[in-house]
Amino acid sequence: MIFTRRKKALAAAAGTAIFALTLAACSSDDPADESTDESTGGTTAEAEGDAEPVSLTVATFNTPGFSNSENDNDYQYDLIEEYMELNPHVTITYDRKAESGDARENFFTKLGPGGLADVEMVEVDWMPEVMQYSDLLTDLASADVEGRWVDYVEAGATDADGRLIGYGTDTGPQGVCYRASLFEEAGLPSSPDEVAALLDGDWDNFFAVGDDYVEGSGGKAFFDSASGIWQGMVNQLDVAFEDSDSGEIIVLDNDAVKANYDQLTAASETQSSHFGQWTEDWFAGLSNGAYATMLCPPWMLGVIEGNATDTTDWNLANVYPNGGGNWGGSWLTVPANGSNIEEATKLAAWLTAPEQQAKAFANAGTYPSQVDAYSDPAVTDAVNAYFNDAPIGEIFAEPARQWCPRPTRVSTTSRSTTPSTTRSPVLKMAPTTPRLPGTRQSPTSKQSANSRL
Repeated sequence: MIFTRRKKALAAAAGTAIFALTLAACSSDDPADESTDESTGGTTAEAEGDAEPVSLTVATFNTPGFSNSENDNDYQYDLIEEYMELNPHVTITYDRKAESGDARENFFTKLGPGGLADVEMVEVDWMPEVMQYSDLLTDLASADVEGRWVDYVEAGATDADGRLIGYGTDTGPQGVCYRASLFEEAGLPSSPDEVAALLDGDWDNFFAVGDDYVEGSGGKAFFDSASGIWQGMVNQLDVAFEDSDSGEIIVLDNDAVKANYDQLTAASETQSSHFGQWTEDWFAGLSNGAYATMLCPPWMLGVIEGNATDTTDWNLANVYPNGGGNWGGSWLTVPANGSNIEEATKLAAWLTAPEQQAKAFANAGTYPSQVDAYSDPAVTDAVNAYFNDAPIGEIFAEPARQWCPRPTRVSTTSRSTTPSTTRSPVLKMAPTTPRLPGTRQSPTSKQSANSRL
């Protein structure tokens, strides 16, 4: 599969720390236990035409790759239309918010009181707060889906009582994107294999290469944004912002966080562009050579391509400082007070089956979180033409399997009675990137920092 489509809509990602995910097993009796045919989306009764008509609503954000309505009918597959064709008794209304911030506000305003869609997408950044209200979401655990996802994705949607409250869509394994011509001008090797070898190592090595680049380029910035690098560093810590057992905020007394902060601020003096991510200057830097590298999950490739359409030397190195990292991921949930829980669960299961997630990957570059998808040629053989035919299926596959996030336990017993759009104490600290010295914000931003794709 070759990715050649140009993104027509601006995309941006959450400039916030990816939260630790709950590591727990899950099993339950649930409407999801009714077996479905994932290749057709239908049950036996439906195949015989005996099912009652039903209307479902699906609420998403950004570009998950589900519907042509997301991207001016430019997708290869329309999964929403396909499901309705396979299930004539189902009519789906597809409600996509432009940014995850808008979707988040709507979700927490209506969770509990009512008014949510039958299927609601939630983002990894929200999960600590979502888990406080997990009993307001349907337990989707089923033998039919057990083992479908890589462990950390399933664990990330499993609450303290072992209830699976979400079916994983994508995940965000990372590599390093770089401008080959800028590396050459600075006297550094520029082929993907050479750059991977150059950057292989810890953050000390990454910043040492940055020093070489700054010197060789005559003082140009090595990386795009201190906030982006900060997220990559802090997400690798076993414990960063809060104690995984008590939920106590520990960031101010965390020596590992302080060490990362000091290391990054020192390097940023000369190596950072000093742009805030998702600002006008940052977007312009994708094409004007203001910086040479950035950390890249799969969805970031579309951000770069869509905003630097005439730049021909972006490439992707199969490497990540200090090991692996993950930036991204979402789940489909079914509110427990919905009127069509059984049918909504079937739809969520079908949309997150490996076959459909391979199609969503072809549509929007959302890398699957389903184990079986990693052996699908549509995924493994994928290359990105814009990134000089980078073998993205191969590059992202192993990091997606190996990433292991730190554990977080969130109990529903300490929550407030009603969900609120005010962030929980954990969320107040966890997503906040410290303001790094020299980071300037443009007057306007093309997308909210809460927007992931």
